[in-house]
Amino acid sequence: MALTFHYAARSDVGLVRKDNQDSGYAGPHLLAVADGMGGHAGGDLASATVITELVEMDHDSLTAAEASLQLGKAITAANEEIARTYADHAELEGMGTTVTALMRARNKLILAHIGDSRAYLLREGQLSQVTKDHSFVQTLIDEGRITEEEASTHPQRSVVTRVLTGSEDDEPDLGAREARRGDRYLLCSDGLSGFVALDTIEEILTEGTRPGQAADDLVSLALRAGAPDNVTVIVADVVDAISAPSTQPQVVGSAALRRPGKRTQDSPASRAAALTSKDEDEGVELDEERGSGRRWLRRILGAGIAVLLLGAIAYGGYAWTQTQYFVGVQDDNVTLYRGVAQDLGPVSLHTVVEQTDIELHELPSFYRSEVEETISVSSRSEAEQRVDSLRVAAQKCSDLRASGEACGR
Repeated sequence: MALTFHYAARSDVGLVRKDNQDSGYAGPHLLAVADGMGGHAGGDLASATVITELVEMDHDSLTAAEASLQLGKAITAANEEIARTYADHAELEGMGTTVTALMRARNKLILAHIGDSRAYLLREGQLSQVTKDHSFVQTLIDEGRITEEEASTHPQRSVVTRVLTGSEDDEPDLGAREARRGDRYLLCSDGLSGFVALDTIEEILTEGTRPGQAADDLVSLALRAGAPDNVTVIVADVVDAISAPSTQPQVVGSAALRRPGKRTQDSPASRAAALTSKDEDEGVELDEERGSGRRWLRRILGAGIAVLLLGAIAYGGYAWTQTQYFVGVQDDNVTLYRGVAQDLGPVSLHTVVEQTDIELHELPSFYRSEVEETISVSSRSEAEQRVDSLRVAAQKCSDLRASGEACGR
């Protein structure tokens, strides 16, 4: 009997980030999550680029060999588009993205993966991770230097070693597995896996709720855990195609807002984008029939109340900024700041806590761009962890250069 996915996709900007650099897609034959990185609009554009390319793969009747070949080609095409975008827009230097994609081909599932987004499988009540992180801490685990438990709190756990950056050497891992009715798959960015314990994720997935409710619950858990990063979640059940509920393809995150690259007029991508787009032209009509006297009275009262509120908000807002931290640049060195990376007229809303010995040019380009754009965090300890991660990345880059190898773009 033919199989398909019953799915739901959700994405949230998180508690700290200004923009959502994650993108996701869920359709009857394809699931994909991409976690972008890079300065300016680089991260969200990179993730949207790869999702836009991949959604054209959401169709049936391919053999496993054909699906594997086409999925690999689609990711290569997306990576080449990232390279062209960077070549045309130098300010996007450092743009890159993870990719984790699962494509159904008859009774097989083709898995493509690069980066530290993850795919999990719930089968017969047991949850297992089916992807392997391309990260610094995973290398330490493989070498036996730390345990899985130690990796979850390691200060360098956010350092990735492989992503799509437009380089010809960026290639995902490809594999195949059997599609079984009753299996439940979870694809997610590290905004979930980095902040919610595996046993808690397993508990949500085994509750028997529909994919949409499970995805909502997982995002809510990540936010309650204080996740500062974007959170993207796809939950999909493998079901009989005949009895599967009718569900429209879903695009979430940056890919739902951006339209990079080409798109056919009647593809899953175009249909999903149309369904997820929002009407931004709604306005509020003013009531022109009210008397001028009442209008002026409201304005005077409103102005007085506004002055009082602005004073209270200004004081409270400034106090809040002094509980925040971010990592930025001073004199071409990575620097830890207290506050937020803005000024309010002549008033600076941040002060230097520590100027490190990490020089900006020592970092791989996508980390350098993140620091230039500033990395917002919610505590000093988290800021210090990010600085430690950057120090490791800089040292690794230095070692590669010393041996005559390239260190990213």
